[in-house]
Amino acid sequence: MSKRTERRRRIEAAFEEFRRAVEQALTVASREQARAAREHARTMVASWLRAEGVDRALAAPSFAQVRANPDLADVIAEAVVDRERHFEKWTADGPRALADLVRQSAPGAAGEPWQQWLGRIGTADGTGSVPELWRIGTAVADSAPEQLAFPVAVPLLDAAHLHVSTTTDSRTAAESMVESLLLRVLSYFQPGLVHLHLWDTGQLTGPLPGLYPLTRAGLLTVHNPARPQELLDELSEHIRRVHGGVLEGGHTSLRAVSGQSGRRAEPWRIAVLFGNHQQLPDDQQQQLQRIARNGLPCGVQLILVDIPVTVNSPMETVTFAERGGARCTMTGEHATFRPDPPLPRAEVPGACAAIATELEDRRARLGSFADLLPERLWANSSATELRTPVGFHDGMGVDVVLGDSSPHALVGGPSGSGKTNFLYAMLGGLAARYSPDELELYLLDFKEGVSFAQFAPGRKDPSWLPHARLVGVNVNTDREFGVALLRFLADQMRARADAAKRHEVTKLEELRGEDPDGRWPRIVAVIDEFQYLFAERDTLSSTAAQLLEDVARRGRSQGIHLVLSSQDVAGIEAFWGKPAIFEQFILRIALPKARRVLVEHSNDAAVELPRWHAVVNHESGVRPGNHIARIPDATSRGTFDGLQKRLWEQRVNGWPPPRLFDGAHVPELAAAPDFQALRPGADAPTALLGQVIDVAGSAAGGVLENAPGRNVAVIGSLVADAANVLGAAALSVARQHEPGTALFTLCPLIPDSAAAAAVLGERLRAQGHRVEVVGRDGLRELLANLSTELAQARSDTPAEAPSAPRYLVGYAIDAAQAVLERKESSGRSGLDQLRDVLRHGPEHRTHVLGWWRGVARLRATLPIGSVDDVGAWVAFDVQGQELSPLASGQLVHWSPRPGRGLHFDRFTHARPQVIIPFDIQSDVQPDSEA
Repeated sequence: MSKRTERRRRIEAAFEEFRRAVEQALTVASREQARAAREHARTMVASWLRAEGVDRALAAPSFAQVRANPDLADVIAEAVVDRERHFEKWTADGPRALADLVRQSAPGAAGEPWQQWLGRIGTADGTGSVPELWRIGTAVADSAPEQLAFPVAVPLLDAAHLHVSTTTDSRTAAESMVESLLLRVLSYFQPGLVHLHLWDTGQLTGPLPGLYPLTRAGLLTVHNPARPQELLDELSEHIRRVHGGVLEGGHTSLRAVSGQSGRRAEPWRIAVLFGNHQQLPDDQQQQLQRIARNGLPCGVQLILVDIPVTVNSPMETVTFAERGGARCTMTGEHATFRPDPPLPRAEVPGACAAIATELEDRRARLGSFADLLPERLWANSSATELRTPVGFHDGMGVDVVLGDSSPHALVGGPSGSGKTNFLYAMLGGLAARYSPDELELYLLDFKEGVSFAQFAPGRKDPSWLPHARLVGVNVNTDREFGVALLRFLADQMRARADAAKRHEVTKLEELRGEDPDGRWPRIVAVIDEFQYLFAERDTLSSTAAQLLEDVARRGRSQGIHLVLSSQDVAGIEAFWGKPAIFEQFILRIALPKARRVLVEHSNDAAVELPRWHAVVNHESGVRPGNHIARIPDATSRGTFDGLQKRLWEQRVNGWPPPRLFDGAHVPELAAAPDFQALRPGADAPTALLGQVIDVAGSAAGGVLENAPGRNVAVIGSLVADAANVLGAAALSVARQHEPGTALFTLCPLIPDSAAAAAVLGERLRAQGHRVEVVGRDGLRELLANLSTELAQARSDTPAEAPSAPRYLVGYAIDAAQAVLERKESSGRSGLDQLRDVLRHGPEHRTHVLGWWRGVARLRATLPIGSVDDVGAWVAFDVQGQELSPLASGQLVHWSPRPGRGLHFDRFTHARPQVIIPFDIQSDVQPDSEA
């Protein structure tokens, strides 16, 4: 029994110990639960106080039980102390600091009281600092011990849209706030820089009637409440146009473009839409959201009133409450916002009327050429594009842009439409904004005129346009010069492409970034009346089309831009048959009555265009891209010429004048750079024959080596042309020999050539050279002696060879044909002896520079079936088909024209080239038939 008792006692003791442990644990848990409940209550009360504000929470009836709980008294006391400590600094500094911030960020009409700006005309041009904030009212902090008001302003232009939600009682206050905000913007900027669009789904006549005087100047458009789609489409098209025509050049926004160009490229468009708390139809709502997402960089701002919208775009909100007051995102949830008092009803229409009148007055004042120019010359960079205003619309400049997105321009207009004036306005604006290190100009005028001659130095005006590298005028008959310019541009394009490959870039902007020490200006080539390039269906037109297509297609990325202008574009088959060329000319300028420059059949804006105006279109001529501009007078005295003089005086030493190619001017031998560069001592002297029609103004020449065939023939019937070529060849050769070391034998074989030979002889003697003159009677003896000397020089035991180089200059050699054909007693004729001199003379320093009056007469002089003894020739009034035997049998496309010759050197040329003979005998009588 004792064992059972002892077991029972141990069990009861263990159970008692367990009971005490459980009781202790429950007591601890109860205490922890109570503590946690108190902490939770304290946390909730603290959160309540922070959310509602101490004063509001303590005044609330539901908070009475909390105030009575002693466990929560310290939480309430701590919140009161924190509030007092926090708002003590706010009360002292907060409102003043916010007022200073708004004053700095919202200058002038953007933030000042209406009494200081309402009715005044804004002066800001949109290119400088745009206000970051625009005042809309005041606010007070809900929990501040002192209800000190501070100003409230919102970001707007280019920064954020504004969304306003109202109640029935607050709609009028919201409209007044929007009206005040719009007038602040309109009164800050010059009239015309801000355009308003209003739409109200519930009002037939539209909201904000005080703004209606703006409509007469086109600054306000009130849209039909039944057709919101029209407004949305207009805004969408504007955004698309700005993205396609402006922002594709590497810019991120219109503000960035304005900062670089020094002027606002497009007005701001503020669209105010008043709704009824209902979403627009789904398709319109989606379009509105797209406009909100993409509009800010394009200068499109939305102010939406009672239109629900959710967009991924900066959007400030103002929400009016039922019980009065409002909240806005600029102040947060713990401040009550109140809009500024409405503007005086009687003064708002007058202020809007003053803005509209100022814009109308500015439109009535015709913009001048001086208004196209910037305040500071040569301040712009051409790294991304070239941009300049060319005219005015609504008092604002209308730009032309040459860049990656609009690489080339097509200008069209009939005679008298102002095409030359437009080109002057465009070139003047570009030259004033970009230095010659940023821009080079190549200017070519095919019509019979001197439109571009002003850009080169002249007798009366020594100044020139520093940007011009080449000026070509009166080249209507010299299509070769247009091809030469296109070939030069193609070479420049390839050189830049090679440099871009070396630096592993693709565009000029990138190349300039990678090679900052290199000189990579943008090149603009202007070809006026370019249709002359395609005037005939021949090899020249085909070559021009191929080069033009190459430059137009690949030049855009290398900073090479074409500006082609024409009076009548409709008849250029070679051009219009090449869509690959035409599509590259994104920029179209149509002058009054221009045909086919804009999109045909769908854009006739140029038909009714008044004089002195132009349609500027950066979208390949489609109608939505039209901008009408009035072009100021840029050709009168004191306009472009005055600017050119200023630029010329500002030029840097070392910038050379442009090369002037004047198709009506005969180049002078003494002024030719190639002639001036000749010096004595040449092993094989070069005979200069005329000027090549190329960009460099090179001289055509034949090297008179000691080798077979190095003779020169001139073919044609006119004395002057032949005398100029022979004289230029002899004088240039003489310049390469020391005085007295060369012998020139002049053979004037017809009377009309005597004067030219005499002048040449005098000039050669003046250089110290020996000159002998042999007529027809002495020609047989001369040839006999030369033939004997050459035979001895070729024999195994030669006699002394001619000790000095000798040049036989023959005028109308074929005139002595009858004399030369007579045979001597030995059976040899003078013709045989001449053939000896032609064949063997060059190897022994004896060269013939001869003139024959026809191809058949030249071939009669040469051995039958052989033309190898004449390596180079220049032909004048000879048809191309006659010259084929002298040009290695190839088909020669050549129609004679005054003052031009065709040159071929079988040792260096693949095809003949057109040259202009030098003028070396101005004192000789005009051309006469031999």
